Amino acid sequence: MNENTDGNVARAAKLDTASLSDALDKLGIAGQCYRVKPRDASFRMAGRAWTLLYGPAGNPPGTVGDYIDDVPPGSVIVLDNGGRENATVWGDILTEIARRRGIAGTLIDGICRDTQLCRELGYPIFSKDHWMRTGKDRVQVEATGVPVNIGDARVAPGDLVKGDADGVVVIPREHEDRVLAAAEAIESAENRIREAVRGGMRLDEARKQFRYHQLQTRESE
Repeated sequence: MNENTDGNVARAAKLDTASLSDALDKLGIAGQCYRVKPRDASFRMAGRAWTLLYGPAGNPPGTVGDYIDDVPPGSVIVLDNGGRENATVWGDILTEIARRRGIAGTLIDGICRDTQLCRELGYPIFSKDHWMRTGKDRVQVEATGVPVNIGDARVAPGDLVKGDADGVVVIPREHEDRVLAAAEAIESAENRIREAVRGGMRLDEARKQFRYHQLQTRESE
C-alpha cells in the first residue's frame, strides 16, 4: 500500500460512520452495512477489507476456515455468511489470534459467538447478532479474496472499512478520496454549527451560515 492509501485509513479512523454515511449518500454510493452492529458499543475499527465467502456445507463438508494466519495485520476480516443467523463463523480462538496478530477487526454478514472474550480483549467484532451454534458441517469456505456482500453493501478486497457504535460503512477504493473529503467537510461544518449554537446563535441560522443542508444534498450526475 502506498502512502496515500495508508493515510486514508488514518483519515477514516478519525471520522464517524454517520458522517461517512452522509457522504456516501451525497455521492450516490451504497456502502452502509444494513443491520450490522458492534458486539460492544465501545468497539471502533478502520482498515482494509480481507474478504471470505461462505456457502452451505457440501457432502463431505468442507472447512469453516483456517485462514487467520494469512491475514495481514491492520486488515478488517470481512466474512460473508449470507446473513445466516442459524450458525456462527467466528469464535473465541479466532478472536484471540486476530487480536494477537494486530487485525483491526472482524465484520460478519451473519453471527458470531463467544462475545464475552471479544469484550474482555477489546477486539472489535461487528455482526448481525450472536448465538452459540457452530457453523461446522453447516457452512464451508467457498473463496477468499473475492467481492462479497455485507448487509446489502458490496465489499471488494482492499476497500476501506470503518466501524463504530452506530454500525459499519464500506468505502469502495475507487471513490475513497471523494467520500473522505465529503465526510470531513460535513464533520467540520457540524463542529462549527455546535460552536455557533453554544455561542447563542439559532440552529437554523447556524445551519444556513455553514451551508449544512447543501453539504448533505446528493450531487447531480
